[in-house]
Amino acid sequence: MAYDVIVIGSGPGGYVAAIRASQLGFKTAIVEKESLGGICLNWGCIPTKALLKSAQVFEYISHAQDYGIEVGASKVDFEKVIKRSRGVADKMSKGIQFLMKKNKIDVLVGHGKVNAKKEVEVMGADGNVTTHQAKHVVLATGGRSRELPTLPIDGKKIIGYREAMVLPQQPKSMIVVGSGAIGVEFGYFYHTLGTQVTIVEFMPRIVPVEDEDISKELEKSFKKKGITVMTNASVEKVDTSGAGVKATVKTATGDIVLEADVLLSAVGVATNLENIGIETLNIATDKGKVTVDHYYKTNVEGIYAIGDIVPGQALAHVAMKEAVICIEAIAQKEGKYGHVPEALDYGNVPGCTYCTPEIASVGMTEKQAKDAGYEVKVGKFPFSASGKASAAGASEGFVKVVLDAKYGEWLGAHLIGANVTEIIAETVTARKLETTYHEQLDTIFPHPTMSEAVKDAIEVALGEAIHL
Repeated sequence: MAYDVIVIGSGPGGYVAAIRASQLGFKTAIVEKESLGGICLNWGCIPTKALLKSAQVFEYISHAQDYGIEVGASKVDFEKVIKRSRGVADKMSKGIQFLMKKNKIDVLVGHGKVNAKKEVEVMGADGNVTTHQAKHVVLATGGRSRELPTLPIDGKKIIGYREAMVLPQQPKSMIVVGSGAIGVEFGYFYHTLGTQVTIVEFMPRIVPVEDEDISKELEKSFKKKGITVMTNASVEKVDTSGAGVKATVKTATGDIVLEADVLLSAVGVATNLENIGIETLNIATDKGKVTVDHYYKTNVEGIYAIGDIVPGQALAHVAMKEAVICIEAIAQKEGKYGHVPEALDYGNVPGCTYCTPEIASVGMTEKQAKDAGYEVKVGKFPFSASGKASAAGASEGFVKVVLDAKYGEWLGAHLIGANVTEIIAETVTARKLETTYHEQLDTIFPHPTMSEAVKDAIEVALGEAIHL
C-alpha cells in the first residue's frame, strides 16, 4: 500500500499525528504492535490515575468521621481495584480504535521499521512482513522502563511499572527505587492500600526535578503518612533467592539491608530506538534521542520523530503537541495548511504528579531563576489559609510563584496540594500570553476556590498579602 503519511507507534504522539494528518487530507496509516493508545493509555497515564483514584476513595472513607460521617469498617479488594484500572484502560484504547475508523486511518498491526528504501516494513505476530510506501514517515515509538544493572527486572520480585499495575495480589511490603512521578505515585498508591512502603532515592531529595520547597513538602507529607523515605541512597545489589527481596542500600552512614516482598524499579524511561531503522538509514541520534529540528525533521529527508524518542520532556501532552506541529509543518510545505506552525516552547510545559498531595509546576524553579541571573520576587501561599481548602479538608500544601522583579515576568509556578494538576493550566496560559504579575492581580479569581491561592501567592511576593 502507498500512503502520504505512516506513523510508527500509536501512543499520544503517534495517534494524534495520524489524526491530524488525516484531517489535513493525507492518506494515513498507523503501525502498532500492541494496543492502540500506546503505553500512556494502556500502561501509563490513564490506568495509574484509575488506581490512584481507588486509593483516594479508600482514604476518604478512612477519614469520613472528619466530615461528620460515620461508616462501617472498610477494606480493600485489591483484585477489583486492578480490574477497574484495566477496564478504564481498555475503554480508552477502544476509543482510539473508534477515532482511527472515524478518521479513515488504516491500522497496520505489527512491529514497524523503515528500510533502506524508506519503505515501512510491518512484521505481524505470525512473522509475515508487509511493505508499505509513504512520502512521510513519523517515528513515535515511545519508551519503556529503564533497567539498572543492579536491578534486573524479572517481573515477579523486581518489577517495573507494567507489573506494578497488575500484580496478582497486594504485597505486604514494597521497596520503591526512584522518586520521580512513577515512584511517588505507586508509593502513595500501595501505601494507602496498606502496603509498607520504603522509597529509596539516589539524589538528595525526592521528586528532584521539582522546586526544593515542593520536595520538602512532599517528603514531610509522605513521612507523616508512614512512608519511609531514604535520600542520598542507592541500591547496590538485590538478593531474590529467598521468599522476597533483600536490597543492600548504600547510605551516607554505611550500607543497610532492606527486606520486602517486592521491589519496584522506577528509575526512569529508556527510549525505544532498537530495530526501527535508525541504523539502516543513518538517522542521527545523540545520547539515546533522535536529533530533530523545530519541526521534528530528522537528518533523513521524509523521516520525522516525536515524543519520548526526541529531546524534551517525556510527557504525553508534549508528544501530542509535537505531533500536531510536525504534521502541520509537513502540510504547510505541501500547500495543505495555511501557515508555518509555531515551534514548541519547552520552557512553558507543565509537569504533573498525581500522588496525594498532587504536584504541578511550570517554568523555572526559584534556584533556576536565580542561577539565570534574575532578580526574583517569590511568594508562597499555604492552602491552610484557603477557605475552600479548609472546607474541603484539603489544607495540605501551598502555591509558590517565582516572579521577575524588574519587568514583572512570571518565571515559574510550583504547586502542591489537592487538585493542583487542574489549576496549573491557568498559569501556563498566562505565561504563554506573557502576562505580568500586575495583570494577574487585576484579574478576578472566583471565591472560594483553590485556584485563588495563585493570586494570593502573587500578593505575598509583592508584600501585599490580604489573606495571610
